[in-house]
Amino acid sequence: MNEKTASNDTGNWDTIITSGRGGLSINFRELWQYRDLLTMFVKKDIITVYKQTILGPIWFVVQPLLTSLMFLLIFSNIAKISTGAVPPILFYLIGTTLWNYFSDTLNTTSKTFTENASIFGKVYFPRIILPLSKVVSGLVKFLIQFSLFAVILLYYVFINKQVTPNWYILFAPLWLFVIVLISFGFGIIITSLTTKYRDLIFLISFGVQLAMYITPVIIPLSQVQGNKKIFFLVNPLTSLFEAIKYGLLGQGEMDISWLLYSCVFAVVLLGFGMVIFSKVEKRFIDTV
Repeated sequence: MNEKTASNDTGNWDTIITSGRGGLSINFRELWQYRDLLTMFVKKDIITVYKQTILGPIWFVVQPLLTSLMFLLIFSNIAKISTGAVPPILFYLIGTTLWNYFSDTLNTTSKTFTENASIFGKVYFPRIILPLSKVVSGLVKFLIQFSLFAVILLYYVFINKQVTPNWYILFAPLWLFVIVLISFGFGIIITSLTTKYRDLIFLISFGVQLAMYITPVIIPLSQVQGNKKIFFLVNPLTSLFEAIKYGLLGQGEMDISWLLYSCVFAVVLLGFGMVIFSKVEKRFIDTV
């Protein structure tokens, strides 16, 4: 729904809420007006998650570290999967950090309607604010986790001198932004569909876990041979992960054509998701 200032033919109301018109009815000016609400939701997501835990926000760092150490033990030491010239701990840590952001953002945004139906039924605000807050709070968590990776990276660059980043590191924020668009696009599409098809809630977490195995999180793309490689390449996250690793670690497969594919995929996916979300938000309270 849209919020707009009343004109002379609408009485003395200060604000009028309408259902909007067309497939895409996102009012960006209205989003800016509700920026304080967005900030409040972001703070809530970050603070309340670990509020009653012993370690608190330290879990943001502990989780990817423990996962990376587990991958190091199983896939590097036991399965003997080579990470090339890249130290295994760096390879697994950057892959885990990127994947955690994508999967967490997708999972949380995909539950926007079902988990917040009671709020939506009581008060009006731009519905897109809630999934946006998941994206932003996820970025804050990502930066905290990335700081751990950065510390270890600096050790291997300046002390161990085993890693040499290159100037492509300057494009890393751009590739991260594309990952944000993909996770947000998938999330709002799924949350729109779950208003009618609740089964998707149970399938999404399983599907995300499977998707990790066709993303270079555990296995370097250089180690994937033959026809299996195409399954990795059609995954739009693969080229983005590889490009970020190439800039940060100096190792990886960076292909401009596949990066262009990922960017186009992200834009089309987000546009499609916004159209579906705009349509569903007008009537979802009757079906949730």
